[in-house]
Amino acid sequence: MKRVHAFLHVLGPTGVLGVGVLLFCIPFYLSTLRPVEDEIRTQHLAAERLRARSPYQPVSSGDRAEELHRFYSLFPATGKLPDQLDRLYSSAQQAGLELPRGEYRLERHGDGLTLYRITLPLHGTYPQIRAFVGATMQNMPTASLDALQFESKKIGDPMLDAQMRLTLYFQPGNEGEIP
Repeated sequence: MKRVHAFLHVLGPTGVLGVGVLLFCIPFYLSTLRPVEDEIRTQHLAAERLRARSPYQPVSSGDRAEELHRFYSLFPATGKLPDQLDRLYSSAQQAGLELPRGEYRLERHGDGLTLYRITLPLHGTYPQIRAFVGATMQNMPTASLDALQFESKKIGDPMLDAQMRLTLYFQPGNEGEIP
């Protein structure tokens, strides 16, 4: 204890104030500046991904069949359905959610896109569900969120029951490729 008093006496009032400011800076950095740095790093990664994308190819006014083929080539083949479901389950796991059951329905509409409709019951906190939906939409660009419904059992309960309806779009045809 005497050493501390001697040290404070040597520092003087200005030195003690300086040490106090330094000690205040640590939690300020961790609570304010560090999250901003992480957000900037995330934005830089997103910008790099955008730069790495293949350039946009405008649709020509030429052959309609070629335009339609180019459009359909933007979607995955139906053989990639298991990979798409793995992405969905991975997003749920990263968000801390389990997907124990769901309704899955494959729909074909003539020569158009093949639709895979998914209805998933979710149980978790709002941030978990929001993280899952956001990751799903970001990781699966050919998916659409059709509906999202929340229900709370009682006021103030952090756990929510939700139902998410999602559609995955696939290239037309490829009848024999679906597992």
